[in-house]
Amino acid sequence: MARMTGEKTTEATKDARQEAVPPGPRGFGLTANGYGSLSRQFPPTPRGARLARRTVVRQLGHWGFGPMTDASCSVALVVAELAANAVRHGRLRGRNFHVRVDYEGPASRFRIEVSDALLGRTPEQATLAPEDEESGRGLFLVECLATKWGWEPRNPIGKTVWAEVAANPPAGGV
Repeated sequence: MARMTGEKTTEATKDARQEAVPPGPRGFGLTANGYGSLSRQFPPTPRGARLARRTVVRQLGHWGFGPMTDASCSVALVVAELAANAVRHGRLRGRNFHVRVDYEGPASRFRIEVSDALLGRTPEQATLAPEDEESGRGLFLVECLATKWGWEPRNPIGKTVWAEVAANPPAGGV
């Protein structure tokens, strides 16, 4: 659409104006300081847990961490385990679970938080389940991948299980 300024516009002035405008920020990229945040709610079902993991992996791709990078794989596994635990042990009828992933570029780490609505079942110490057990290894995997992890009560209801995963900045830089 033509601007109505009363000045004559030539191709040279159009090109100069286009070059003077800096490119807009990417819709889902990291900030200029190297921070990014994702916060979403999911239904407390196995499908919701899978959707949480896929959503986080997609967001990490927007931040420059491809799906096959060590950081993306580690964060995806931690999210998958914590989301599965929220669905299995923290499910309260009519309440979704909440996933938050923050990337702190200057600190080179991800902070993952998964909140559910049930405080009664708190995470125990991470131990390796016996070989004949089908489950019970999730928190052990989280402990292996995370630099630290823990849980805290959630106001007004439930708990939040969190983990921090070390990650170098994405290959493209911030």
